[in-house]
Amino acid sequence: MFSTLRKLKLFTPRPLKKSYDVVIIGGGVHGLATAYELAKRGVRNIAVLERFYIGAGSSGRNTAIIRSNYRTSEGVAFYDESVKIYEKLSVELDMNVMFSQRGHLTFAHTDQAITGLRVRAETNQILGVNSRVIFHDEIAKLVPALDLSDLPRYPILAALYHPPGGVIRHDAVVWGYARAANRLGVEIHPYTNVTGISVSNGAVKAVQTTRGEVQTGIITNQTAGWASTIAAMVGLKLPIVSHPLQALVTEPLKPFLDPVLVSATLNCYVSQTDRGELVIGAEIDPYASYSNRSTLPFMEQSASHILELLPSIGGVKVLRQWAGVCDMTPDYSPIMGTVPYMKGFVLDVGWGTYGFKAGPVSGKRIAEMIATGRTPDIIKPFSIERFAKGNLLGEKAAAAVSH
Repeated sequence: MFSTLRKLKLFTPRPLKKSYDVVIIGGGVHGLATAYELAKRGVRNIAVLERFYIGAGSSGRNTAIIRSNYRTSEGVAFYDESVKIYEKLSVELDMNVMFSQRGHLTFAHTDQAITGLRVRAETNQILGVNSRVIFHDEIAKLVPALDLSDLPRYPILAALYHPPGGVIRHDAVVWGYARAANRLGVEIHPYTNVTGISVSNGAVKAVQTTRGEVQTGIITNQTAGWASTIAAMVGLKLPIVSHPLQALVTEPLKPFLDPVLVSATLNCYVSQTDRGELVIGAEIDPYASYSNRSTLPFMEQSASHILELLPSIGGVKVLRQWAGVCDMTPDYSPIMGTVPYMKGFVLDVGWGTYGFKAGPVSGKRIAEMIATGRTPDIIKPFSIERFAKGNLLGEKAAAAVSH
C-alpha cells in the first residue's frame, strides 16, 4: 500500500509550521474532505494532523457501503446530499473512487418489521429518496441465491429496496481527497500525534503535537474512535461510548451478488466487492473498548447468520478479519458544529458505524460553517446542544445493523 501511495504522489511532505488558520485533527475522509472544501473557498493555511498514515483509522476500517435510506427526516436529507456528492466525486477529485450503485436491500422477517420498513420507505419517498418495499417475486429477481423458502429460522417476508445504495472503494476516496487538497495548498502531516490543546479565555489557542506546538484559532475534531480523548483536551465530555466493530472478507468468487444485503433480525450484512470478495459484517461488539483485534466468536456468529440468507456459500473460505473503533452517541446520530463555551473548537464526531457515508457532505458543510461563520441548516439538528435540550434524533431504527 505504501508503494502505491508514493506512486500516486498524494501530497507533498512539508515541515510543520508554527501557526495555521485552521488545524484539522484526523486524516480520514472527514478531515481531508473538510480541508479540500475549505481550500476551495480560499482558506489555504490549513494543516491536517494524523497520528498514523492517512486513512489509517475508521476510513480504512469500514465496509464502504453508501446509502441514504434512513428513518428521520434530518438523517435522510443529510445522507442523501452525501450520496449525490459521491455520484460525482470521481470527476470532482480526478480519481476513480469506484462508486457502484448496485442497490441496497434491508430484509423484514416479521409483520412488525414490514411495518417499520414501510415507514422508512414513505419517509424516504416524501424527501425524494428512491426507496420502496418489495416482496418475494422482486427479491428473487434481484438476488437469485437467496433462500426465500419458509425453512430458515427467520424466513424473509419483504425488503426495503434502495436502488441508489451501493459500495465504494474507501481508500480511493481518501487518496482522492488528499491529493486534491494538497494541490490547493493544504498541508497534510501524517505521523503527527496531538497530545494537548491550549485554551485561554474560552477559546482555543494552540495544539501540542509530537512534532511541536502549533498556534491556531480554529481546531476541528474529526477523529473516529478517539473523539472523546481529543474533546477532553479542552475540558469537554462528549456523550459518546467507543465500541469495536468487526468485519471479515472471503476468498474471491465469480460475481453473483449485486445488492447489499442487510438483516437486523439476523444481525448481519453482506456485499460483494469488485474483486469478487464477500464483505460480511454485523453489529458493534457489545462492550466498550478501543481494541482493533478481531475475535473468533464474531466470525462464528456472522458466518452462521449469513448462511441463513445464502446457504450456497457454505464452503467459501475466509481470508481475513479486521476491527475498527466506533464512537456511538445515545441517539445513533453524529455531533456536528461549534461548542457554545469553547470558541474555535469544531466538532464532527460521533459517527458510529456510518461516518464514511457522510464524509463528502460533512466536509462541505463544516467547511461552509468555518468559512462563513454561520451553521448550515442541514447540520443544525446535529448540534451537541440537542442532548441538553432533549431534541434527540433517534436514528437507531435505520442503523440497527452497523453498516
